[in-house]
Amino acid sequence: MITIHPFKAWRPPSELVDKTACMPYDVIDSQEARELVSDTQNAFLHVIRPEVDVSEDVSIYADEVYEMGKRNLQKLIKEGHLLQDETPGHYVYQMEEKGKTFTGLFTCVSVLDYDENRILKHELTRPDKENDRTRHILTMRAHAEPVMLTCKDDGSLVSTLSEETSSEPAMEYESPDGVIHRVWIVSNTEQLESIFSKKDFLYVADGHHRCKSASRAGEELRGDNEYGDDEFEFFPAVIFPMQEMNILPYNRIVYSIPENFLDSLKVKLKIEPTDNPQPGQKGQICLYTSGGWFTLNLPETQRDLVSASLDVARLQEYILEPLLNITDPRTDKNIHFVGGIRGTKELERLVDSGKAALGISMYATSIEELVAVSDAGELMPPKSTWFEPKLSSGLLVHTF
Repeated sequence: MITIHPFKAWRPPSELVDKTACMPYDVIDSQEARELVSDTQNAFLHVIRPEVDVSEDVSIYADEVYEMGKRNLQKLIKEGHLLQDETPGHYVYQMEEKGKTFTGLFTCVSVLDYDENRILKHELTRPDKENDRTRHILTMRAHAEPVMLTCKDDGSLVSTLSEETSSEPAMEYESPDGVIHRVWIVSNTEQLESIFSKKDFLYVADGHHRCKSASRAGEELRGDNEYGDDEFEFFPAVIFPMQEMNILPYNRIVYSIPENFLDSLKVKLKIEPTDNPQPGQKGQICLYTSGGWFTLNLPETQRDLVSASLDVARLQEYILEPLLNITDPRTDKNIHFVGGIRGTKELERLVDSGKAALGISMYATSIEELVAVSDAGELMPPKSTWFEPKLSSGLLVHTF
């Protein structure tokens, strides 16, 4: 049984949505945030990236940075950029990109469900990022951004969400990347809560660190008490049915390769020149070097793990480790990851400029593969999925 929890969201009035909302904190770095933020646009960046209001000489993990985030949130509330709904509710969140819509339920989920593995993860978290978001939550007494979850659906959730979007949205705006974001206030709360009461699991798609940080914040605030109904026991999430998820490839670049790399590769695998930089099917990858594009099919794994059958895992098993000595792509400085939204042109640019020696174009991991790995209790290799479009921040904020 999955618990969904209605909450009194803080949200911008319609005339201020385009000035308040911004991109998620983890798709830009501090320098990019400083360049994007202004008094008239991306106001919520002052909350999720509070270092923009502190000297660049100050560590982004300094106490004053987190205090600045708290003050910035309070300022947005005081100045009317965020207004709180009078009653707790659930919301429908829809993104439209190039005529295709992605519709999910914006609600709060339970820390207890996460801690007891009813919200399943597929990725390791890093302590430094956990610490950062935990301090952010505790200092502000708010979960500023939702996580992205997915669930199996027999059609009932899709149908119910569709019914909720038949009226005019309570909020709508177009982000700079051309994605239209819409929010409705749910009218049929009982039906949605009934649907989730019959589900055994949710799956983390994007936001592992925010999930873990919500859990750690709850643990600290709960102390020696049992799990309860306090507002900090819940954190915001947008839950999309599996069929509503869109995953792009997560490509790779390698900075340095041996001079005989292609020759060594040809000894092990059949490699052919190609004019198409995008793999056409699972198990196929494309490589870009100074010699142009090549394509090859990865061998099937010999390991008895669900996660080992993923293309990113087979890449590691047959190329990265044996030929490039990259044993841990999570920490090895010879490899870097390029989000699918940047396309294969970015791989070409990095190699042609001399910044990288090898570009690796991947076939996208499917949502079914992600769920299968999670169900098996396994973890995916780092940077296996790139979800698109991205949720917007500053639309619905949860405080406690």
